[in-house]
Amino acid sequence: MGKAARKKLEAAPALLKLDFGCGPHPREGFAGVDVRPFDGTVTHVVDLAKPAPWPWADGSVGEAHASHFVEHLDQVQRIHFVNELWRVLALGSKCTIIVPHWASCRAYGDLTHQWPPVSEFWFYYLSAPWRTANAPHNDAYTCHFEATWGYALRGDIVSRNVEFQQFALANYKEVAQDLIATLVKVAHP
Repeated sequence: MGKAARKKLEAAPALLKLDFGCGPHPREGFAGVDVRPFDGTVTHVVDLAKPAPWPWADGSVGEAHASHFVEHLDQVQRIHFVNELWRVLALGSKCTIIVPHWASCRAYGDLTHQWPPVSEFWFYYLSAPWRTANAPHNDAYTCHFEATWGYALRGDIVSRNVEFQQFALANYKEVAQDLIATLVKVAHP
């Protein structure tokens, strides 16, 4: 590698790793983001629910995490969250989102959770081609993510075979405790 190439690599700023809605315990290796400072444990005190641009530059975030935060946002705030998330993430970067599963009492017990609970179907709306084909009336979204999701299952279900787990997820409440999604920023088609 030549001297100019090394200098250019050294000058490139490292991408941020942000933990949105971290509370007093930011994820290890991530800068904490919360509306409250929590005795100095939060690096960025920001109200992510406000309908304003976030303070990070476009493409400046290499990885993000939001555990038990998104369910505290209302519908309009959730759309703003994913649009801003898409803006600040670098292309190909990911965000892990963990929310209480809609069929678990965890989704309803905390009265600061907003209606409706987050469901698997919401993640389809984060894909621009899916919206174009299936929800062309919904133009509030500007993001484009590839989303995958899975579940944190109850302990007694985890030890069962996959067929039983799938049956239980489809037919019983309280099986899935959390919904865990990975959003990867992709370029608009």
